[in-house]
Amino acid sequence: MTKWEYATVPLLVHATKQILDTWGEDGWELVQVVPGPNPEQLVAYLKREKG
Repeated sequence: MTKWEYATVPLLVHATKQILDTWGEDGWELVQVVPGPNPEQLVAYLKREKG
């Protein structure tokens, strides 16, 4: 059975692609993006296989 680890990452609207690319290079897959505590911030939920 596959086991996953998860991370929540604050995203700044002006640097979203750069932040996600950095996490993606480390093997993290984007699951969902939700609004953050203020209009200029989002929160990304990511996962990757444990291993």
